[in-house]
Amino acid sequence: MGQALSDENSRQATHEELTRELATRFAEKCFTSLELYSFKDVFKSLADNQGDIRYLKEDTLARFLEIPDILHVSPVIFQMVSYIGAFPFLQDAPAVLGIDQMIMVIVIMTQRHKRVLAKGATDRAKLLFKSLAVHDRRASEAAAAAEDSKEAPPNEPKAASHALGFAVDEPVDEPEEDDDDLEIAAFELLDIHDAIWQGDAPKMQGAMIPADNFRKLLMLLILIAPLSPQESLSMYSTRVTGDELESLRATAENILAAFLNVEKAPGIKFGHFNRVLPVCFPNLFNGFSPLFEHFLFSKNLDFTKHKGEDPVAAEKQPEEVVQPLLQDTAEILNLNVLSQLSFFLPGSDLFRRLRLLYSGNEDGFSTGSFESKVFNWRAPTILLVRGTRLNDAPHGSQESNFAASIPPRRFPNSGKGERLTFGVYVSQPWKHTAKECFGERDTVLFQLEPVHDVFPASKYNSDYIAFTKAPTNRPMLGVGCPHPRQTQAHRRQTMLSLGAVSLLLDDSFEFGVFTHDWTTGGGAFQTSTTRKFDFQDRFEIESLEVWGCGGDEEAKAQAEHWAWEHREAEARRKINLGSGDIEADRALLEMAGLVGNNQSGGSMI
Repeated sequence: MGQALSDENSRQATHEELTRELATRFAEKCFTSLELYSFKDVFKSLADNQGDIRYLKEDTLARFLEIPDILHVSPVIFQMVSYIGAFPFLQDAPAVLGIDQMIMVIVIMTQRHKRVLAKGATDRAKLLFKSLAVHDRRASEAAAAAEDSKEAPPNEPKAASHALGFAVDEPVDEPEEDDDDLEIAAFELLDIHDAIWQGDAPKMQGAMIPADNFRKLLMLLILIAPLSPQESLSMYSTRVTGDELESLRATAENILAAFLNVEKAPGIKFGHFNRVLPVCFPNLFNGFSPLFEHFLFSKNLDFTKHKGEDPVAAEKQPEEVVQPLLQDTAEILNLNVLSQLSFFLPGSDLFRRLRLLYSGNEDGFSTGSFESKVFNWRAPTILLVRGTRLNDAPHGSQESNFAASIPPRRFPNSGKGERLTFGVYVSQPWKHTAKECFGERDTVLFQLEPVHDVFPASKYNSDYIAFTKAPTNRPMLGVGCPHPRQTQAHRRQTMLSLGAVSLLLDDSFEFGVFTHDWTTGGGAFQTSTTRKFDFQDRFEIESLEVWGCGGDEEAKAQAEHWAWEHREAEARRKINLGSGDIEADRALLEMAGLVGNNQSGGSMI
């Protein structure tokens, strides 16, 4: 009887009352008392009044978050938060951004909803898609047709690119479920009946994110990727001017190309969005957390000021110098590419943690320079290589020799664009390989330009990294390639083998080739989630960089080891024995403590 009465009262509650109840629970579970006080103070200082209603406007929100006007992304952000503010009654969107609605926005955008709602980790992506999507039947039909053509190789019919597999393997445009588990979890928390929330909310079918809106949003996400909760976005104002702005746009275009072909499709459908995001961009929206946590820090609550302190004198105190996001400068890796890497690699290992170990343009394009600069680093590394696409017919003897060292071309180029950038994340220290490859399951092969793509490691094939040298092996650096067989000098050298999904650089670091054999289903690395066709890109290397990931301890250990090696080499160089007696010379070196058991010091590894 009591339960029936409770259900009846719940059904009679209005959306506004239920939203207030959910906002109260969110505030209690997701905010500290100080954060809640700060939020109320910030909202009070920003809100406009219309009668008894206090709310935030678009320009107020953009000004508080310090979103650069040059990005023209403020309307996109306001559309998002107005939709999320209606949570869980999304059929009521767009919502007026009152204090209860802003609690919904902040909790969801900062991912604090996981503390209260079950199944919150994956469902926010669907909610964010809905908040960005528009519903246009004609445009969505065009997007569906373009998505089919996008998965076919360029200049070839789809059927000719690969052999047909089982029917279950064929991509099917299945209708997406309209129920959102995040909403259902909220209704379960409120203990209300389905009838109270069923309404005319827009369906997923026919919904898509306009390409131009998503491009603007990507530029903002690249900008805020390294942001911390108390950092001001205005700190990065120099990144939205001149050449920096052009670089930001170019990086956003490379990322956008992973979601759609802008020349053929007007927008992104949820099916493709949901396939690409977990593999290529698991951290894409992480920057929203520190951005919207700005609402939880009130400037009126500054605990750094002491009682009785002169406010004018306090303002004149110099600000703390912030460590740069990237200490070294190079040709491939810049701040925008660094943010791009953070979308699929942990940002805690990247921002203010990368050090340039090797640059081909500075240290020389040779395996010897690579070894001397990289092999002593005992923490994870990121290798980046950039080059220009080669024509089908080789030009010159060096290019012809490279073409002869690998199997004949079987696949077409991946598409348009002359400049290509690939990379690999390696968690283990680099080393020479004699018989088998090295690397772990967390090794990641990826492409950054002209299309962002990520190829995770396979658990069935461990041919991750091969770094061979003469005379026992044919010299090469291979990622995803089978390890070359050991050869003898008098034997004829055979061709290098290319893996199904692989990157190979020749021994002089002059040429490279990336292979994507989608038909075979991958090898040491999985095939692309976006480009479901066979392709191969051969390129002439322009830049090659290796960056060390880690903190000060790794950098200090490497610096000490390099210094020790330099001292030992210098000491050996200064000793001019010249006796001709090898045993006597060695005995003298041992007495000096430079070699053998009497050697002073030791390896720092």
